[in-house]
Amino acid sequence: MRRFLLTGFVMAALTVPAWAQTNTITLGSAVQLSGKDANTGRYYRDAYQMTIDKINAKGGIKVGDKTYQLKLNILDNQSDTNLGVQLYTQLITRDKVDFLLGSYSSTDVMVDSAVAEKYEMIFVQGGGASSQIFSRGFKYTFGTLPRAEDYFSSTIAMMATLDPKPKTVALVMADDAFDVAVAQGTRDLVKKAGLETVLDQQYAQKSADFSSLLALVKSKSPDVVLWGGLLAEVLDSIRQSKSLDVNPKGFMAFTVGPPTADFRKALDKDADYAFGMTPWLPTGVLKDDWFGDDAQFNKEYIEKYGYEPDYHAASAAADVEVYAKALAKAGTLDKAKVRDTIAKIEFDSLYAHVKFADNGQIDVPQIAIQIQSGKIVPVFTTKAINKPLYPVPAWGKR
Repeated sequence: MRRFLLTGFVMAALTVPAWAQTNTITLGSAVQLSGKDANTGRYYRDAYQMTIDKINAKGGIKVGDKTYQLKLNILDNQSDTNLGVQLYTQLITRDKVDFLLGSYSSTDVMVDSAVAEKYEMIFVQGGGASSQIFSRGFKYTFGTLPRAEDYFSSTIAMMATLDPKPKTVALVMADDAFDVAVAQGTRDLVKKAGLETVLDQQYAQKSADFSSLLALVKSKSPDVVLWGGLLAEVLDSIRQSKSLDVNPKGFMAFTVGPPTADFRKALDKDADYAFGMTPWLPTGVLKDDWFGDDAQFNKEYIEKYGYEPDYHAASAAADVEVYAKALAKAGTLDKAKVRDTIAKIEFDSLYAHVKFADNGQIDVPQIAIQIQSGKIVPVFTTKAINKPLYPVPAWGKR
């Protein structure tokens, strides 16, 4: 009988959630820590951990009458979308994490969020912006990146203020979930702006040879090239643009790259004049309950990790803060109640004002930026901020 009671006690203990035994709430994620997207994946790993450490150092999270510490269980999806699905399943079914944080890229988030929805696990992510993620009626997925369709909105608005005013556009996008959504939205923005699209071309994601595509761009002689792809693709396209002497009359703008230190380091002086966009820059304006403000977050991040954060890191930090805010407000660890609290949560963070729409995505305006003398210069939001270097000189005249 004693052995039976002891066995029963052990079995009961094994079925009790980790937080009930240790006063620890575990957040689980599978991100790109190796492989082609590792440079971007590290933003999520590092920002998640730093924000968790900051919250714990300030006393943790009080949920009802108990105080909990946060813990991170992070796995490496090796930049493999299929492996990511397996790892999120593992986090839920074997590791028994309490809540989920996201990975990088809309393609990964599309499938990872489907796993979360299947198991009714809350999934807060700042790595996927495609509207396809948020158009499926999922209840458990929340996102802190702006709509992919709006990524070029500030850039196109800026074009109306330039002299000479651009008239023609070449649109070149990868065929991944994010860039397909960007292309859809950009076509509408270009049309509304009264611009002529002289080229609308798609390429296979993970492409490395853009010579034929760039030759086509060159033959169309557009005023502006709007280029979408992940960081490796963008870097390759710029290097090959230089070698093939592809020079739009006005400028080239990219969905990713210019906001990151990796972009500027990889291209050195060839990064100058490139246009891009970002929903976040550390200016000291955005106030935060744990870091004080966005500038302090930026400072502490550089001190801790030795490289600059970009909007990926800032959105990842906000994702952790979503849980901290919602758990405290819900006063319970019941997943259904926490989910409902997140859906209604509203607070200021170091990244943005966080308030989720009915589809689970927040609205954050984009800032058009340009690299000038190796530095990020904000040039336009809904109005001019700083003067862009325009028209961009040809490669041979820089």
